[in-house]
Amino acid sequence: MMDDKDAAANAASGAAPANDSEFPDEGAAAPEQRLAAVEAELADSKDRLLRALAETENVRRRLQRERDDALKYAISGFAKDLLSTVDNLRRALEAMPEAEVGDPRTRSLLDGVAATERELLAALERHGLKRIEAMGERFDHNFHQAIFEAERPGVPAGTVIEVLQPGYLLADRLLRPAMVGVAKSGAEDKGGA
Repeated sequence: MMDDKDAAANAASGAAPANDSEFPDEGAAAPEQRLAAVEAELADSKDRLLRALAETENVRRRLQRERDDALKYAISGFAKDLLSTVDNLRRALEAMPEAEVGDPRTRSLLDGVAATERELLAALERHGLKRIEAMGERFDHNFHQAIFEAERPGVPAGTVIEVLQPGYLLADRLLRPAMVGVAKSGAEDKGGA
């Protein structure tokens, strides 16, 4: 306790007496501040947890998508290698037109090559490989590779007029573009425009 001299000195100097009952909120404020700090820390921890969960889910989805793509496109290299075989079978069939085949043995050989081509194309199609139908279509640089341009009367410019080598898609991805000839605008097209 304060003695009378100290009280008088405090009164003269204007200082307030030092007792615990004078600052009742100070003791109560400390638990409220601690509670607020703990709540802020909890909110921060909850936010970090939610972000970590979201990141984990994103990684899981990305890995699943990559796994699905790997399964879907795993045969791309193998299929690309087989395309030259498919092309050679087609060339063999075109080298000997059926109208010129008179010998039954030659006809049998030609039928066997045609059956082999059909079966190979069917097997590739079962695994997601599709031929790009380009003849008569509008040239699309996403699926076609222009090898030459030629004037063709009555054919709109930019139309595929000849397919030199068919293109293929694996699922929805381009495996090989179709090599094509494209119609270009002729003198009569330029004059009429």
